[in-house]
Amino acid sequence: MSTDAQRADAIAQTIVRGFDHYRARFEQLSAGARQRFERADWHGMQSATTERVDLYDQSVGQTVEQCHAAVGSALSSDQVWKRAKRAYVALIVERPHGELAETYFNSIYCRTFAHQAIDEEKIFIRSELPPNWSPPATGILNRYPLRGSLPRLIGKILDDYAFCIPYENRRRDIRNLVRYIKEHPVDGVRVGGDAVLEIIKSVFYRNKGAYLVGRVVGADGKRGMPFVMPVLNNERGGVYVDTLILNPDEVSIIFSFTRSYFMVEAPVPFEYVRFLQQLMPGKQLYELYSSLGFYKHGKTVFYRDFLDHMAASSDQFVVAPGIKGMVMAVFTLPSLDVVFKIIKDRFHPTKEVDRDTVLAKYRLVKRHDKAGRMADTQEFSNFVFERDRFSDELLAELLQVAPSSVSVEGDKVRVRHLWTERRMIPLNLYIDDADEARLNDAIDEYGNAIRQLAAANIFPGDMLFKNFGVTRHGRVVFYDYDEILYLTECNFRRVPPPRYPEDELASEPWYSVAPNDVFPEEFAAYLASRADVRRVFMQRHREIFDPAYWQGLQEAIIAGEVVDVFPYRRRKRFDRGAQWL
Repeated sequence: MSTDAQRADAIAQTIVRGFDHYRARFEQLSAGARQRFERADWHGMQSATTERVDLYDQSVGQTVEQCHAAVGSALSSDQVWKRAKRAYVALIVERPHGELAETYFNSIYCRTFAHQAIDEEKIFIRSELPPNWSPPATGILNRYPLRGSLPRLIGKILDDYAFCIPYENRRRDIRNLVRYIKEHPVDGVRVGGDAVLEIIKSVFYRNKGAYLVGRVVGADGKRGMPFVMPVLNNERGGVYVDTLILNPDEVSIIFSFTRSYFMVEAPVPFEYVRFLQQLMPGKQLYELYSSLGFYKHGKTVFYRDFLDHMAASSDQFVVAPGIKGMVMAVFTLPSLDVVFKIIKDRFHPTKEVDRDTVLAKYRLVKRHDKAGRMADTQEFSNFVFERDRFSDELLAELLQVAPSSVSVEGDKVRVRHLWTERRMIPLNLYIDDADEARLNDAIDEYGNAIRQLAAANIFPGDMLFKNFGVTRHGRVVFYDYDEILYLTECNFRRVPPPRYPEDELASEPWYSVAPNDVFPEEFAAYLASRADVRRVFMQRHREIFDPAYWQGLQEAIIAGEVVDVFPYRRRKRFDRGAQWL
């Protein structure tokens, strides 16, 4: 009979093979983005993005089965897993993606034990790679000195990053870029001096865009102004440079937690993430790993950061600001820009959903195009907190509204299932405190959020201001998913005229309403409490009250049209002259 050491080695070897298979398929899907972009295969891009999100859980399930086939009942042995972890470290320490491999091991263990019996001797709660571990550098950057002719330099960059289809108008693109750079000089960087452009060799793909990502480094080597150059396909066999993003905040928005994950060939993710963090030091590592599609490792990094934050802080969890949810209990730590969301055991009577429906909605968002308007989440099981970080009032409330999910175990509080999400200012609170200019911008953003979600085939369902948040960049984001629907599942109707004057005074509608019926005219009720809010919305987004607007979007989506939703303002786009669409 095999010894525990042999069984442990078999588990470690099986997990490594499963991880290698997962990484190979992940890279294959990512590499295919270039061809999909060149062919303007937008439905293929969407399908591949969803497939890649699903890939991780599928791979973990297959590897668990293979481990069970390899060692049988020994897969439940604590001692075997302790040995397996030590054997696994030896297998991954020299690998260029060892940090991802640790997360994969954790996933196999957690799937095997249903997220129970979490123990640092058996999984990688902390990384066990050597201190300051980093894989050998592979050279992910192209460097371009900013000496000589600027048009010639830009032409070389366009040639180096050319696609298999030609530029729509290469000379025009160069002219647009030269003009923009001269009108928006980078502080401390002089064209013709000793500054250098550093551009990641791999192109970043998402939805209908291809993005060149890099930075301008000054002569002193210390400045690193980030930039992003979006390239689009005109769907007639040519590509063009759509704009140039030099503002650090606008670059950060392109990598926002409200965006779908990029497709990018990143053989050594560590290098890409570290470079991106130099471009965007305000971004956390877990956000950057997630932005490249490594959302499970992003979850690992987030949890490790959370443990560090808890050790370095002493404040207590509180109820998250805003109106309390009918489906979710939400709490936060004032010193941490994250909220924790737990499904209540009983919902408000007006909510016609159940727990399984809520779970399905949140997983739909994970797999769908977020269009820059839905917050990404991380899903956890058996999340353990220190009891003394909860006030008695908050803990009593959680135990009352979600007793099946929350329990007190000695000096710990265990939450059997929760989501984490970036904390934002609830839109209703933001509007209450906003001056006229900020109010106008927020209401315009609210309308844009609704439009862009609709373009991505998402109808929010409940469009009350309390279900939207405002980010630090002033963008309005939807974050309450229990009532979302695919837009194409909705039946947009006009409110029938009343039969009699008394109909308008009745407590119930005088017309029939099916489950997915939507009456856009009724959206005005969300805005009626404040005349200034209603006025701004009517000026900028009046058509949202018209069923024909929604029906037109439905027809376009059903016809196969993929609507453009780009992570920058339309006014930022370059003039394409007669080619403007």
